[in-house]
Amino acid sequence: MTVWLLGDQLNADAAVLQGDDDHVLMVEAHGFADRLPYHPQKLTLVFSAMRHFRDDLRDRGYDVTYLQADSFGDALDDYFAARPGDDLVLMRPASHGGGDRLRAMVDERGGRLTVVDNDGFLTTPAEFDEWAGDRDVEDGFRQEHFYRHVRRNYDILMDGDDPEGGEWNYDDQNRETPPEGWTPPETPRFEPDELTAAVADWVDERFETWGANDEFVWPVTREEALTALEQFVEVRLTEFGPYQDAMVEGEWALSHSLLSSSLNLGLLRPMEVVDRAVAAYESGDAPLNSVEGFVRQVVGWREFMRHVYRRAMPEMREANQLNQTRELPPLYTSGETDMTCLSEAVGHVWEHGYAHHIERLMVLSNFALVYGADPQELNRWFHYGFVDAYHWVTTPNVVGMGTFATDVLSSKPYASSGNYVNKMSDYCMSCPYAVSKTAGENACPFNALYWDFLKENEETLRGTGRMGLMYSHVDKKDDEEWAAIRERASEVRTLAEDGSL
Repeated sequence: MTVWLLGDQLNADAAVLQGDDDHVLMVEAHGFADRLPYHPQKLTLVFSAMRHFRDDLRDRGYDVTYLQADSFGDALDDYFAARPGDDLVLMRPASHGGGDRLRAMVDERGGRLTVVDNDGFLTTPAEFDEWAGDRDVEDGFRQEHFYRHVRRNYDILMDGDDPEGGEWNYDDQNRETPPEGWTPPETPRFEPDELTAAVADWVDERFETWGANDEFVWPVTREEALTALEQFVEVRLTEFGPYQDAMVEGEWALSHSLLSSSLNLGLLRPMEVVDRAVAAYESGDAPLNSVEGFVRQVVGWREFMRHVYRRAMPEMREANQLNQTRELPPLYTSGETDMTCLSEAVGHVWEHGYAHHIERLMVLSNFALVYGADPQELNRWFHYGFVDAYHWVTTPNVVGMGTFATDVLSSKPYASSGNYVNKMSDYCMSCPYAVSKTAGENACPFNALYWDFLKENEETLRGTGRMGLMYSHVDKKDDEEWAAIRERASEVRTLAEDGSL
């Protein structure tokens, strides 16, 4: 039997590799990268990590067949021509229907494919389904409930039957903005070796991409990923908690872990990064609010997103409950806008293939939401623009959480005016738009768009339990104020469409 490892399953300790079989198949398929203008750092990361992992497996004594082809089908043609009738075993792909599609490909070529659980995640589909019970996607799932289940089940930050410190969630301590003069801790840098440099050059020559590829600093090996983990815990974890929702002009990483790409490739395992952070708390080297916030991202949010995606597909792929159909404005690809918040966030993605979770949710997704952009178009942009993006990652986060195209994940949209950005960043200080103004010349675009969004979607949103306060403010505005809001919102959309916002 041959172990088939996909490009996001780069874990030498995976259960499928612990048997007696030493033959491994890896397929580097290139055709997907021709369908969208992927960020060159994403392509460089994936292909370099795969080739490094191939070499590592060979050093460990595995017999690795490494095929490069336009598609999985083309590679399997060559593979079964050399090894007719071979039996393959594969960890279940995280993307919807991936296992079934690959099994059909193998069957067509006279082989047999066995699909097993993917141990790149902590929790299994069976575990989530047992927790969910009779609930289905129409009932909605809530992350906080599942997060507490995982904490209890895996004894993470627990004091007997109670959460460590007496609280499950320390979000109220994690919403600070850095004081004036604060500078973020150093971020890790991994200079490309000869193999990675060659991959980067090949990506630049071979593919039509979007983004910069001249400052590639992402871990491409298990050793580098472990170094990144240690650097985060030792240098940035302490301040991660209080400043995790903050945004600072000119800073793309702040105190964030930058470990998502390594986790999603399989170079790191969820429990090992959690254990390392918890150990820092237990030794007194990191505060509870920072450690709990990080733990929640890894074994709460990441695990939850994977399962909700699994349960809500394929319907989530086309979801658009607010019927938002406007094209994504060109500033998402050009980065050219006078809005400091959007200029910063899009610039971070262009330069690094990365923006942290608040930039993703409350700037990039929030603007698209109140602007009225097609959620699936925004999802495609996230998918090709971020180094840590996979369909199972972006679809629930963007289509579900970011644009409220489905209410599977939340009972209200994460829409806000410019006040949120002003509260959590220093962006508004240098922005030519006035966050204090809703209508008229130089009024913050977020403000008019926000109120116009609430009015435009009133029939759907007013009845939701958590929108009562917002609609009490809607009801207080008179006809004159609404006319000014609508005029400004229309003007903002026109400027955005023209690329001159």
